[in-house]
Amino acid sequence: MLNSISISVSDDDEFAGKMRVRVRQKRKKPDHHHHHLRRREILRRALRTAVRWWPLLLFLPAIALLLFESSKLGRSPRDEGAKPDLVTSAGVWTLRSEVSRSDRVTVSGESLGNLNRLDHTTRVVNGVREPCLKMLSTEKLENLDFPATAEPNFPIRRVVYRSDYHKHHTVKANATHFLDQVERTRFNLFTGYQSLREREASFKVNETAVVHCGFYSDNGGFKISDEDKNYMKTCKAVVSTCAFGGGDDLYQPIGMTEASIKKVCYVAFWDEITRSAQEKEGKTIGDDNMIGQWRIIVVKDLPFSDQRLNGKIPKMLSHRLFPKARYSIWVDSKSQFRRDPIGVLEALLWHTNSVLAISEHGARSSLYDEGKAVVQKHKATPEEVEVQLNQYRQDGIPDDKRLKNGKKALAEASIIVREHTPSTNLFMCLWFNEVVRFTSRDQISFPYVLRRLQTPGINMFPVCTRKDLVNSMGHKQKVKPLPRQFI
Repeated sequence: MLNSISISVSDDDEFAGKMRVRVRQKRKKPDHHHHHLRRREILRRALRTAVRWWPLLLFLPAIALLLFESSKLGRSPRDEGAKPDLVTSAGVWTLRSEVSRSDRVTVSGESLGNLNRLDHTTRVVNGVREPCLKMLSTEKLENLDFPATAEPNFPIRRVVYRSDYHKHHTVKANATHFLDQVERTRFNLFTGYQSLREREASFKVNETAVVHCGFYSDNGGFKISDEDKNYMKTCKAVVSTCAFGGGDDLYQPIGMTEASIKKVCYVAFWDEITRSAQEKEGKTIGDDNMIGQWRIIVVKDLPFSDQRLNGKIPKMLSHRLFPKARYSIWVDSKSQFRRDPIGVLEALLWHTNSVLAISEHGARSSLYDEGKAVVQKHKATPEEVEVQLNQYRQDGIPDDKRLKNGKKALAEASIIVREHTPSTNLFMCLWFNEVVRFTSRDQISFPYVLRRLQTPGINMFPVCTRKDLVNSMGHKQKVKPLPRQFI
């Protein structure tokens, strides 16, 4: 009898057997040299493409940034001719963060990113950081009244302004040498024709001073409407600026308190060229003669071909333009005024017992050094600067870098804060006469007048204080002279 043996064969065993007999194939080693050559070829092609299209690659980021900024501008248009969108925080008024299209361009290499900034400028004194301009709190400013005058003990008590129109015509008709003098200077019917003898006499301070101070004749130009004159007579304190020839934009003041808005006038002097230029940018004068906070006064018949010299009239002769005003703050049109005007008067005049405040120069200390810089920067001809400096040397003005009080002997005159007193009115008249007689660069003539008059009560504040008062925007463009007409 045979024994049977049963052998089971599973599929797994069969698969395992097959796996055991399968021959493992040897892997090929990667060809590193081939991959290296391939990478080099890709890099070479990328480099050739970059060289061929580099101008496009260079400008792509700029184009993208431009499109991005344009999209933002499209989302926030604002009517420039309307009142500014003022908001208040802790009693201080400012504009909303959104600005107009014209506020986003770049002017004279300076970005308008400075616009509407209210942050304080600081400096380190004896190891401690402190604000450059120390002002009273908003609550104190709201209740502050104008104090008694700070006019110092100065001989001058009254200033009389020359206006001898008929005398001028008599002299002009009978003296050939007078015509020659007129050709060599910029004196005209607005300024009067100041002789060198009259110039010298104007610095001899007596109780009553009789001086040339613009507005010499009704036919001298700088015409203002009766409506504007009546408005200007209502101003007790004024912040003023001007833009003639379309050279600058109009920047709305910020940082003022409610009390200042009620007590202080804001006046901007324009000519027809500026009005036309600003209207093209959407800044249209309203029916109330306002653009935002500024009362716009359009002046007709400017007396000088040099627009810088026309700008000296509202800058230096505010006491003649605003006969009832007690205080004035001048701000160059390249800047945005950003502080409360009553607070500025308190900090720079009342607190220091001063009648005039002006910034020290940031770069130089001597009027003679300033004369050299004016020539080097082509802001005046070497001949006219040399005539002025020679006259000042002849008058005994030293080349000192500092005044007796240690302050710089040179001022930066983009901001002028003053009380309208006989001493400051006389000072500004004589300063104006100097810029008419010599160059329009008033920084040269300021220290001359200061030394000749020895006017007390003048506060020359540091540069960092000036930077705290304004946002510097820079000039928009160079202004062309007006066609010169012999008057």
